[in-house]
Amino acid sequence: MPAPTYIDKLVQKAKTSVKTELPAPAELAKAREKIEAAEKRERVLIESYGDVRVYKEPGEPLYLYEVPVPRYKGEEKLLISTLVEIASKVVTYEPAAFATQAQRKSAYLQKVLEIIDATPELSIPASSKEFYAKAVVREMVGYGLIDPLLDDDMLEELMVIGPGKCVYVFHRKYEMMRTNIVFYDDKDTRDLQDRIARSIGRRIDFQSPLLDSRLPDGTRVNMTIPPASIDGSTLTVRKFRHDPFTVIDLINTGTINYEIAAFLWLASDGFGAKPANILVSGGTASGKTTMLNVLCSFVPTDERVITIEEIAELALPLPHWIRFETRPPGIEQTGEIDMNTLVKNSLHMRPDRIIVGEIRGEEGFTLFSAINTGHDGSMGTVHANSAKETVIRLMSPPINVPGVMLTPLNFIIMTQRINDRRKGLIRRVTEIAEVSSVEDSKPMLQTIYTWEPSRDKIEPTGIPCAYLQTLGRYLGLGKDAVGEELALRQKILKDMNEKGIRRLEDVCAITQSYILKHREKL
Repeated sequence: MPAPTYIDKLVQKAKTSVKTELPAPAELAKAREKIEAAEKRERVLIESYGDVRVYKEPGEPLYLYEVPVPRYKGEEKLLISTLVEIASKVVTYEPAAFATQAQRKSAYLQKVLEIIDATPELSIPASSKEFYAKAVVREMVGYGLIDPLLDDDMLEELMVIGPGKCVYVFHRKYEMMRTNIVFYDDKDTRDLQDRIARSIGRRIDFQSPLLDSRLPDGTRVNMTIPPASIDGSTLTVRKFRHDPFTVIDLINTGTINYEIAAFLWLASDGFGAKPANILVSGGTASGKTTMLNVLCSFVPTDERVITIEEIAELALPLPHWIRFETRPPGIEQTGEIDMNTLVKNSLHMRPDRIIVGEIRGEEGFTLFSAINTGHDGSMGTVHANSAKETVIRLMSPPINVPGVMLTPLNFIIMTQRINDRRKGLIRRVTEIAEVSSVEDSKPMLQTIYTWEPSRDKIEPTGIPCAYLQTLGRYLGLGKDAVGEELALRQKILKDMNEKGIRRLEDVCAITQSYILKHREKL
């Protein structure tokens, strides 16, 4: 008799552990319904879409986000784990063999069903085969319990905070919410972390307990394990928005108005003659990257753009766009590619625009060195709470940009995330400041637009904009002609909004073609 194979041993282990025939999914569903009925008492259904239910519970400050979630326990969980181990040895599809994730899941489902049919000793009822097969595929190809969350475009972020605690999500409409999803065992979270890490060629373990990276679709992931996170493993996923915000969306959400939008459009393209150098500054989750993406979308399509980010997040419909992303050191602490190295490298690539995702260190000095040698239209983001603080941060360690080198910087756009008692969580551009001059090596700022909280409006301060005067000289236009240009751009934006044009590709097709067609007439 041949020696038992690895798979034979797994089947025998499951067979001896599962003493009786497992209940059918219908019976399991009835049992769960009784348990969940008590949990749902006095809940108020606020909204439902797809499989999602949003509830308000008495005494709870956060809404509850609920999706159908299978809870595998005991023999049921053991059987699924066994099938996952068997399938991982038998199914050897390459991810590149499938055009979509749905096709890959379908192929895996068929193979797992074949495995179940080939192992009758597992005693899986015929009515339960598809139930267990889908559970196995969810664990192998998808991301297990959090799959429904990743499929919901209304979610910005999801957060696993430890074993035995509910998963939290940040909803575009209801903000922070609890969910009915719980990772009861830290091993389940670790298994998910390992699966994600392997898919992106990284690792997370005792020696490297932190991992910050992105998935192939652009979704950003941050993972921690003990001893870094004391109470268990954590997972934070910032979802990639497949339909990026455009200038029209920012107008409709009140982040900016038509006047500001037209002004930023003109400053970003500069009619190809004198584009402005702009920094977007603000706190965490204030909308800096969204604003930077909108500014970059105004760049004419005949320019060569290089973006440099720690984690690639920008989405630009530009044909001549090169993306760079940093790389952390490997296991032997070698092979790191930092921001400064990438900025220096970009200077040898004949860029028209250099965009730095987030300025934190010496890459800031390199960027401003490039701006001072003629790379107009450069942009970036900085963490700060005001325009004045932004300048101080740029001049202080570890960025260390001398004050005199900040002269070419035209504008600092401040974004802020605000909890308004009337409107809830809102994001606003609260200030647009211009670097007017440098005195005693200190940049002088003048605020040309400021946000008025009581009216929730951003308004001009009445201080003349030096950049517009400079642009007018480059184009041979007077003050009135520049004002007429801004008014025309406002009209174009209003027409787009009234016609329901808001998708990034559609908006950019209009804004970019406008500059290419009309700058030669001025």
